[in-house]
Amino acid sequence: MSAYPVFKAAAAHVAPVFLERELTVAKACDLIREAARNGAQLIAFPETYIPAFPVWSALWAPIRNHDFFARLAGQSLVLPGPELTQLCEAARSNGIFVSIGINERSEASVGCLWNANLLIGDDGRVLNHHRKIVPTFYEKLVWANGDGAGLKVCDTRIGRIGMLICGENTNPLARYTLMAQGEQVHISTYPPVWPTREPKAGGNYDLASAIRIRAGAHSFEAKAFNIVSSGFMDGKMRDTLVRIDPAAAAVLDNTPRSVSVVVGPSGEPVSDMLRDEEGILYHEIDINQCVEPKQFHDVVGYYNRFDIFDLRVNRARLMPIAFDERKSGVETTAPEEPATATANERVVRFRS
Repeated sequence: MSAYPVFKAAAAHVAPVFLERELTVAKACDLIREAARNGAQLIAFPETYIPAFPVWSALWAPIRNHDFFARLAGQSLVLPGPELTQLCEAARSNGIFVSIGINERSEASVGCLWNANLLIGDDGRVLNHHRKIVPTFYEKLVWANGDGAGLKVCDTRIGRIGMLICGENTNPLARYTLMAQGEQVHISTYPPVWPTREPKAGGNYDLASAIRIRAGAHSFEAKAFNIVSSGFMDGKMRDTLVRIDPAAAAVLDNTPRSVSVVVGPSGEPVSDMLRDEEGILYHEIDINQCVEPKQFHDVVGYYNRFDIFDLRVNRARLMPIAFDERKSGVETTAPEEPATATANERVVRFRS
């Protein structure tokens, strides 16, 4: 008998219905049902799957992208909302864990967006809501900075699950934060393409190569499984962008594509790899395989020096405003914080 969980995972290497929130949510629910029928107990969707990854920010100057930004904002999710309810019901009714990337809009602003990832439990509850800490390169033109509230590992019946978005998997402190919480299954999500140069000039960023390095490094250091789910660029997405500017075709067609794969605790790929076709990748995850490598390097156990190194993480959810309802001479119903607490401690206790 296994001491730790064994389960089938699914990485959805799929395209959204480009910039169509409701249709993309419907497609996601169909894929959730398909994965569950095939025995998967966890399905991971790509970065900002709903309603799309804003690749136009790499193609044109900001002054040419106002219409795309407005469309993206209008099709982004406000949480909670009806789209989240649909996704949670699909997870609950099919008894499957769901990790899904979304564009999230702030309740306080029609133009403030976050790159977010949700982990939904097999009972339909939201277990984690993570916002990308720092948007990467041209992504800063679209998304605001996130915070540390989602830097946590969820203890589930299929293992301890953590997640980071795209370039965050290059951040050693973010990765260590998850390792130090006993992460056994890591979910990393990516876009379909990530152009950085004109392909004809050479030197374009090879996202597939970067993923193999990052996923291998994290799995090897954490002694954890890494489920990589990347987006797929379908004809509708490509053609929509090329209709705006035919010159975009050369960039989109010749930029290296992303990949979806499962990497084992040794740092080596243990599954097939999806790249040039849309589909769902399945692989069995056996948490027992995380045990033996921990004897070699356990960076959150014996193979570290906690008397030398000290990492502190602020997991407060950042808000645009905080109200103090107290009036002079009138007691509030909320208990006062201890006089010895610092301002930061008060915020963390109130918002955690």
